[in-house]
Amino acid sequence: MSGYFSELITGSKSLLVGLGVTFKALISPVVTVQYPREKIDVTSAVRGHIDLVKDEATGTHRCMVCLSCMKVCPCQCITVQGEKREGVKGKVLTLFALDFTKCSLCGLCVESCKPKAIDFSNEYELAGFTRDEFVFDLLKRVKERA
Repeated sequence: MSGYFSELITGSKSLLVGLGVTFKALISPVVTVQYPREKIDVTSAVRGHIDLVKDEATGTHRCMVCLSCMKVCPCQCITVQGEKREGVKGKVLTLFALDFTKCSLCGLCVESCKPKAIDFSNEYELAGFTRDEFVFDLLKRVKERA
């Protein structure tokens, strides 16, 4: 009979401790973000897909079609094409495509770019239903931001 009362006291004590933890959590401030409705500020350390950097002086990109990003990419997910036009010094960028389904976000392309024409974007909400939605035309994106 004495074991019965000791178990009753021990059980009551653990019940009160558990209720104390629950009450403390009930009155403490909320730290959870309701994600789809509330957006969080991303840090500068976030690595999204690469993006062409817009040159503020000219209003276009900085890429000089040296192809170093395409050559150094181990995943071969970058396609860069340029053409020589009359009256223009150097090549003119005609295509800069990124297949993000192949990209490993290693950052070698960003490091190898001498004119600092590409950098990581802050986009972290990438979702889609087909692979075609993850092939980005980065030249078109720069022109849309103009």
